[in-house]
Amino acid sequence: MEIERVGGHVRGVPVGAVFAVRKEVQKAKLHRDNQRGISWVSDEDGLQVGDAIVLHGGYEDDQDEWETIQYTGASPSKDRDPKTKKLLRSQSWTYLDNAALLRSYQRGYHIRVIRGYKGDARYSPSKADGYRYDGLYRITAARTATSKSPAPDGSEIQICQFDLERLPEDQQVQTDLERQIIDALDESAEQQEKFPRSRSVQVRRLVRDTAAVRRIKSLYEGECQLCGLRLEGPDGKPYSEGAHIRPLGKPHHGPDVEPNILCLCPNCHVRLDIGAVVVDHDWSVVMRAGLFGAGLRTKLLVKKGHRVHPEYLRYHRDYWSKRGVGSAS
Repeated sequence: MEIERVGGHVRGVPVGAVFAVRKEVQKAKLHRDNQRGISWVSDEDGLQVGDAIVLHGGYEDDQDEWETIQYTGASPSKDRDPKTKKLLRSQSWTYLDNAALLRSYQRGYHIRVIRGYKGDARYSPSKADGYRYDGLYRITAARTATSKSPAPDGSEIQICQFDLERLPEDQQVQTDLERQIIDALDESAEQQEKFPRSRSVQVRRLVRDTAAVRRIKSLYEGECQLCGLRLEGPDGKPYSEGAHIRPLGKPHHGPDVEPNILCLCPNCHVRLDIGAVVVDHDWSVVMRAGLFGAGLRTKLLVKKGHRVHPEYLRYHRDYWSKRGVGSAS
């Protein structure tokens, strides 16, 4: 299926959009194929260049750290064991998919990254969501490397390996509203407003109400996972906030994915952000500071379909165990 070359984002497909099956990813023009990992299109000179990859647990040598990815190139099906999916022989840079992705690296093209439910559990969508578009990455390196597993005869298997790095958040926004918010934040910084920190926080909160946040808030219908409070406006619609357990941006570098997001009321959002409350390894809610006029659940509420990853909760506990409540984060 040949698609029109689109440099970067596909118009009308926001970062964080989910698709139940690969066929829907293909129909959205994010990827040319509903099975292969590497997508390519013809460039202006007629040569193929990579435009997208899928991370779906395909190769053992893949490493996903959200902001950075170590990605294994492709092989024809005959070069993989049909049962274990492990490689039987070395990969080749002349294979079309690998050559196309290498050419994108050489030409400085950005790559769309789609994560599937079989990928790293820290960043992947649930099986019910299927696949998720996670934005643009740049290829920073390409090399020949040795696979972790040898060939059936014990010899080394050489793989085509790529390093990718996620573009900054201001290059991931797509809608006019998001762009206006980013521009407003930049303008406020230039004008040195009297209360720049307050304005900055408000703007970032708006930008971060992403597709992933909206899905989690919808799943809980506004019910706070920490205290059970459900706020409603005069129109009967619930109000809640999406809280990132491991915060976004420096110095935390947390990802904007469902396993790292909680649906909280405004008060509990602040409690989480200042370390007044943490969640233990057994999902117990632990108060680190006095709470007046409001109680908390004994255990974090986690509904079916929401895979809160323990690594983010551990990061949050470890971070605040070294600091006093409300200290600078």
